[in-house]
Formats: sequence, C-alpha cells, structure tokens
Amino acid sequence: MKTKLLFTFFLLTTLNALAQEFKKPVDYLTYINKEQELISRSTWKYTSAVAHSKSARRIDNTRKQLVKSIQSSKKKITDIKNGYNGDKEYQTQTIQYLDFCEKNINEEYDKIINMQEVAEQSYDAMEAYLMARDLVNKKLDEENEKAILAFNNFAQKYNITVNNQETELSRKIKLSGEVFDYHTALYLLFFKTNITDINLSLAIERKDLGAIQQNGSALLQYAEEGLEKLKLIKPYGNDNSMVLATKKCLEFYKKEAEVYVPKIIDFYMFNEKFENAKKSLENKTNKDKTKEEIDNYNAMVKQVNKEIDNFNKTNTANFQEKNNLLNTWNTTGENFISKYVPAE
Repeated sequence: MKTKLLFTFFLLTTLNALAQEFKKPVDYLTYINKEQELISRSTWKYTSAVAHSKSARRIDNTRKQLVKSIQSSKKKITDIKNGYNGDKEYQTQTIQYLDFCEKNINEEYDKIINMQEVAEQSYDAMEAYLMARDLVNKKLDEENEKAILAFNNFAQKYNITVNNQETELSRKIKLSGEVFDYHTALYLLFFKTNITDINLSLAIERKDLGAIQQNGSALLQYAEEGLEKLKLIKPYGNDNSMVLATKKCLEFYKKEAEVYVPKIIDFYMFNEKFENAKKSLENKTNKDKTKEEIDNYNAMVKQVNKEIDNFNKTNTANFQEKNNLLNTWNTTGENFISKYVPAE
C-alpha cells in the first residue's frame, strides 16, 4: 500500500472587514488573509483527493491546482504597492512564506515521489521516504507558524482585534494529518514484516537454504517486535479496525516463521539428499549398484513424491491465507482513511 503525502498550511483567523481598499489596516490585513484562505481551500482539495481518490492523475492535478493557487495569491499580494502606508513588513513576510510553500510543494514533492517509487523495495528505503515526507511537512508547519506570527504582529501593531478561532476547514486539515499519522504508524509495523516475507518468498523460489533461514529468523523477530509495539497503540477513537488487521497479519507472519519455514527447509534438505542419492546411483553401472542402494533409492522416490504433495498443499494453504490477510489489511487501511478524512 502506498503511504500518503500530506501538506498542511493555513491561518486560523477570521476578520470582520472585507474591503479590498486599504484605507484602514484591517482592510489590508483582511485582503492578504483572504488570499491565504483560498490557498487553504486548495490545500484541502488536495488532501481530500489523496484520501478518497485512487486516481494518481486526479491527485497530481489537484497538487498542480494548489501550486497555481499559491502562485496566483502570491502575485496579487506582490502587486500591492507600498504595503500599508509604506509598511511592507507583513507583505514581505507573507510573500516569503508563499515562496517557501511553492518551492517545497514543487521541488521537494518531486524528490519524495522519486523516493516513493523505490520505498517499497526495503524497510530502510520506506523509513527514509517517510522521514523525508515528514521533514517537508514539519518545515511547512514551521513556516506556517511564522506566517501566523507575522499576521498577529501586524494586527497587534495596528490595534486590530483578531479572532483566533479554529475554522471548519482548518479543523478538517488538522484531523486529516492525525488520521494519516495513525495509519502510517501501523503501516510501518505491517510493512517491516511484509517486505521480509517478500524476501523470504524470493529465497524459497531460488531454493536458497541460507537465505530462507536468515529471512525466516528475521520474520519471526520482526513479527514478535511488532506485536509488542502493537500493544501500545490504542484504537482510533472507538475504532480498533487497523490495530486488529495489523495484529492478524503479524500473528500470521509469526506462525509462518515458526511452522511454515521449518517445513520448507526440511523439504529442500530432503530433496537435496534425494538428488544426491539419485546422482550417485546414476553414476554407477548396474553391476556396481547394491541392492541396499536400490531399495533405499526406491523408498526415497516414494517419500519424495509424498513430500512434494505435502509441499504443494502447504504452499497453497499458506498463499491463500496470506493473500486474504493482505487484501483485508489493504482494504481496512483504505476504508479507515476514507472514513476519517472528511470528504470535500
């Protein structure tokens, strides 16, 4: 499952004046704040698309619309001549903030998308991707705080009363961040075992006993660690669906490492022993073959056929159970985000 990228920046402010002529400082402040409200709405459309759309094209289109919204508002604010009666400090700070947002959403986003393309190849790559994503969001949050401070400083300077009350839009954006963070925490527990299981499957395909044993041991360790960490994660409100889905996957991987992997190793070791016996017998002439060797080989033929049948049944059952659990986890994750990230 792809993890979600979320950008949040907004001003939690409301003003009473709506005029765009700057006869009073409140008119000037309101004009700039309204432009930032437009950006907040574009931000929300992007967040909502990430949460509710499976179309990569639609998500990227809303990101481009967000960038255009920033560029449009930045131009309007830049076109203000002489700030408010020559006081251009707040105007300059706002433009700097919008420059920062545009640069990060364009340039840093592209870097993160490139990282996302390889993130699912290893746990380290996934962790690096998530850290880079969170760093961008942290920087945006920090710059947003500076923008709010600049807003409040201007208001205080000109004795403007500001109602710093959380708006419905800002509440939605904040809630979305919390939902994505909760999902990511559980996704990492799941992913660490899932990527190890993928490596285990590749080792089984190669019949690499060393790699099978190594990945089997790692899978057991990560599953047990994940189950312990899972005990510390509380339900999201009254919803425990993500925790339960993750727990079932971790319990399966633990069982797979403890029960399935030893069976696979035993089968390959027996098969290797059989192939060696077969090769040894084939390299001998009929007169050099002893009755004991022939009887032993014939018994191994019967045994290997039985082992192959058991191996195929074990593989099929393991695959079906795993596939069902993975589908359930992915569906649960998608439903969780769709349910708690408000729609537009």
